[in-house]
Amino acid sequence: MTSQVKANIYQFSFNSIDGKEIDLKNFVGKPIFIVNTASLCGFTSQYKDIEDLHQKYKKNDLIIIGIPSNDFGNQELSSNQKVKEFCTINFKISFLLTEITNVKGKKGHPFFKWVKKEAGFLAIPKWNFYKYLINRKGFLVNWYASTTNPTSDKIINDIEKVILE
Repeated sequence: MTSQVKANIYQFSFNSIDGKEIDLKNFVGKPIFIVNTASLCGFTSQYKDIEDLHQKYKKNDLIIIGIPSNDFGNQELSSNQKVKEFCTINFKISFLLTEITNVKGKKGHPFFKWVKKEAGFLAIPKWNFYKYLINRKGFLVNWYASTTNPTSDKIINDIEKVILE
């Protein structure tokens, strides 16, 4: 008899927009919401809603990580510093941001390969602002396409369920 152990998110790390390591092991026991972002996308206004989620749920240990990417339509700015300035000035972002990161293809960050393995082809980003909810045990609970607003009832309900786990 074989047993299949489901992998969790704690095996991954990212480089922050400031060049420091974001090691997901540091968030064991906390829910995590991850979004691939872009500064010049039609969905960029979702940054405001993501920051609203951060403000509302940080007291409940929700960790939010934005992953800027230039993989879709060259819609990201040319440097990490420009992304950080854009997000700070326009949206007063206080949640974690990674450096500009590949999310698709062979160069895609291993987190997104893990998402595909855990949730299938449909879950991998097809555009900017795909969202991933991770529970307190580090497992993928749900994913949401670009068109699902971060403050939608669906996402809020899922976050609140994960917070109560």
